[in-house]
Formats: sequence, structure tokens, C-alpha cells
Amino acid sequence: MADGQDLDRRGRVIALVIAGVGIGWFAMTALGGTLGWSQRIRALFDLAALAGFGWAIWMIYGLWRDRQKHKD
Repeated sequence: MADGQDLDRRGRVIALVIAGVGIGWFAMTALGGTLGWSQRIRALFDLAALAGFGWAIWMIYGLWRDRQKHKD
């Protein structure tokens, strides 16, 4: 079972993943608009960001479950 410090560390990692995906998505969208990338290429980065946010939600769910076990 995970201890309290491990759960806190995992929470910080999840926060960094969310921030990193958001910043990366914003940067790629801005870069694509500036360089005139096609909608197809920009949609690829949108899908990658969606996958990153989905992964973060999955990580949050796992953290939540571990915190519920840790409470008992």
C-alpha cells in the first residue's frame, strides 16, 4: 500500500502532466497557426493532447482509489 508521501508525490506528478500537456497543446496550436500547418496536422496535436488529458484522468482515478484504501 502506498504511504502518504508517495500519494502526495503522485499528485504532484499528475499536476505536472496536466500542466505540461496544456502548455504543449497551446504551444503546438500557436506554432501551427504561425507556420501555416494544415488542419490535419493540427488535429493530430489536438488528439495527442486529448490522449494526454485522458491519461491524466486515469492517473487521478488511480490516485483516488489508492487514497480511499489508505484512509481505512
